[in-house]
Amino acid sequence: MNVLFIGDIVGSVGRSAVKKVLPSLISKYNPHIVIANGENAAAGRGITAAIVKELFDAGVHGITMGNHTWDNRDIFEWIDDQPRLVRPANFSEEAPGQGAAVIKANGKELAIINLQGRTFLPPIDCPFRKADELIEEMRAKTKCILVDFHAEATSEKIAMGWHLDGSASLVVGTHTHVQTNDDVILPNGTAYLTDVGMVGSKEGVLGMERTAVLHKFMTQLPARFVVDEGDWHFHAVLVDIDESTGSAKRIQKIRLTETDWLMM
Repeated sequence: MNVLFIGDIVGSVGRSAVKKVLPSLISKYNPHIVIANGENAAAGRGITAAIVKELFDAGVHGITMGNHTWDNRDIFEWIDDQPRLVRPANFSEEAPGQGAAVIKANGKELAIINLQGRTFLPPIDCPFRKADELIEEMRAKTKCILVDFHAEATSEKIAMGWHLDGSASLVVGTHTHVQTNDDVILPNGTAYLTDVGMVGSKEGVLGMERTAVLHKFMTQLPARFVVDEGDWHFHAVLVDIDESTGSAKRIQKIRLTETDWLMM
């Protein structure tokens, strides 16, 4: 089974890039299931019900989230009605929504689990123990399991990769928006990448307009960040999973710029 995971989609620029690039990637790589991180899809902060539909209509089958899950307050009204959208499972047990789901598409099944790190992020429940709990639950349904670990610290992400080696098919990091170069299949068959990267403006700072970001760094004064409208780049990862074992057979980073796409 081929699985395509798309890095953090940032604002309308990122959503536009997904709609432009995804048909070409589907034609070229034939992924059975497409998952994307959507926690920055609405103007860089959170997601809306309309954007969820927009991404599903574009060919995405499942959406993961992160620390900006609740930034658009109306999500509390509809998240329970979106079984293909998962938010970090180690949020409070009182949080609406779900932290794991089984995505079915093109005759294939993939469990997706979303977790959030605790280093340099709010002190929520332990992601490692929650991962163990959900892996056991999901493996009763399918051997093919993707974990999106939305975390800041590289060390915490790498630790999660080793922790789940042999239990998950794929462990990908999100949140930092910078694609790393450490794609690997670990000894027990888990594909791993510290950060998938992002889809959004490559001319800003992590997808945001750079003038305001620079002003905040230089003055330490509050600044309003807005999504940058410059040329985009598109980061994703493609993984081939052996359905009989749940082990990864191949992992491949995807990195495109708007110029690359125009030349395709």
